[in-house]
Amino acid sequence: MSHFLPLICLMGPTGAGKTAASLALAEEFPVTVINADSRQFYRDFPIITAQPTAAERAGCPHRLFGCLETHETLGAGEFARLAGKTAITEHAKGRLPLLVGGTGLYFRALLDGIASIPAVPEEVAAHWRTRCALEGAGALHRILAEVDPASAERLHPNDRQRICRALEVWDATGKTLSWWHDRPQDPSPFRALRLCLELPLIALEPRLDRRIDLMLQAGALDEARAALKRRADSLAPGWSGIGCRELFSHLAGDLTFAECRDLWLRNTRAYAKRQLTWFRAETGLIRLAPDDLGQIRDLVRRHCK
Repeated sequence: MSHFLPLICLMGPTGAGKTAASLALAEEFPVTVINADSRQFYRDFPIITAQPTAAERAGCPHRLFGCLETHETLGAGEFARLAGKTAITEHAKGRLPLLVGGTGLYFRALLDGIASIPAVPEEVAAHWRTRCALEGAGALHRILAEVDPASAERLHPNDRQRICRALEVWDATGKTLSWWHDRPQDPSPFRALRLCLELPLIALEPRLDRRIDLMLQAGALDEARAALKRRADSLAPGWSGIGCRELFSHLAGDLTFAECRDLWLRNTRAYAKRQLTWFRAETGLIRLAPDDLGQIRDLVRRHCK
């Protein structure tokens, strides 16, 4: 396999129009869309996580959407291996891989390298999630400070997900997360065009509000109700996504529908703000307005020459 295969990356905050831009590219280029959004891997939540619809997928092949069960996780290192293998396979078919998503760490892992941490058994991950629910994130952060001071120093004591991740890696592998991160990484085989769709948060807000209404009209509540029948475990990773956890709380009787929708919107806005902060700190990105499709096409055309 030759190195430096062309790869298109289309990233940006939630609600910025990444799916529409990818479909516009599919009209001109033989692209295969590869999911790079951590929430869109979950099979039980296609509406709530805004996965491309069947009609949208009809325009070109789509890979790695809806392929995880609610109790499963996909770390950045695992994503990099899976997405990299998928991109190479699509190249062999004569197609142009197009990574689309809003999980900045996934793009960084694939393009810049990340620790190749072995998969953590589900029972180990479930153990730490349960302890976190019972004892609180602060207690687990103190444990982490004893076994992996470097990771504890960079993580906020309330960052439940990342604290659990660091502890489960230490528990499952016998090595700390910081030890894994310090290991040298293999170079990327890709020559990537890194496109980032950007909108100011004030312009994103009405789009996010409208999108939640569209999800609800499309059956988001029924989708959550069906997922609850399959796995009524609020600690399962799939339920931790924005929209999923608010609907879980509503169905459990902890929130009224109005409270659920309001919290869903507030959390979505906060998440979009964090994504904007992440992508603005990244280097090597070409930043574009979502409706600048002509320039996006020109950049892809030049990249593939």
